Amino acid sequence: MPEAIVRRRRRGARRINLFLWLGATFLVCFAALAMLGERIAPYDPTAQDLFAMLEAPSEAHLLGTDNVGRDIFSRIIVGTRFTLSIALASVFFAGIGGIALGSIAGYFGGLTDRIVTGIIDLLLTVPNIVLAIAIASVAGASATGLTIAITASFIPPLARLVRGRVIELREEDFVAAAITVGMGHTRILLRHILPNAATVIIIELSLNAGQAVLIGSALGFLGLGVQPPAPEWGTMLGASREYLTIAPHLVIAPGIAISLLVLAFNAFGDGLRDVFDPASRN
Repeated sequence: MPEAIVRRRRRGARRINLFLWLGATFLVCFAALAMLGERIAPYDPTAQDLFAMLEAPSEAHLLGTDNVGRDIFSRIIVGTRFTLSIALASVFFAGIGGIALGSIAGYFGGLTDRIVTGIIDLLLTVPNIVLAIAIASVAGASATGLTIAITASFIPPLARLVRGRVIELREEDFVAAAITVGMGHTRILLRHILPNAATVIIIELSLNAGQAVLIGSALGFLGLGVQPPAPEWGTMLGASREYLTIAPHLVIAPGIAISLLVLAFNAFGDGLRDVFDPASRN
């Protein structure tokens, strides 16, 4: 094997390891913060101290305090649970809905495919964030409403992706053989088609998780997410914008937390893509 090819493969392997380890390490850390929460937070995240309002970062308050004297470091730690759980729940439910719609449309075709595809194409004309804002406005400003909004905005693109993959797989010989022996449609989908489409679906969902964090934070910033005093990062950003010039640490801390979580999901998704689709490295 030529030495240049060997070197290129080694660089690709190092890139895979870097992305996977970077993303996985950050995600494990965020998961630990979400699970431990109040146990490791130095202060009660909702406790107010009006004598310590807008304090700069110090030894007593590592990231400073907000406009009512709440410790920002504690709120970032406890808020991990809100931001992470909403993102994961949204991706999970979007996965169920997108896989179901895409599988039905791609496998059965005909009128079913035209109806489902028409609805998907209509929804895809609206940007994710705009669709999420519209749904969140109707569903209400809460963790549940935020999850519903993000889920609904992710279902159309995922359904379209799954549909295309299912259309490719239904023409394979193993599907024709399963039909010949009398295997039912549901069994063919669950045992033969979807397992072969799992790679594409897993990669898409891992990348969608990062987008879910951004959309959830944006809706929280606009007041359509988890309501105060809950320490959700987007909500913290929205409440802090009035104090940007006199207490920038109020915005910097949740902004960095959001960026790191999005980076973790994107790095993990890129690493998975390189593992399952080696051609993407070139």
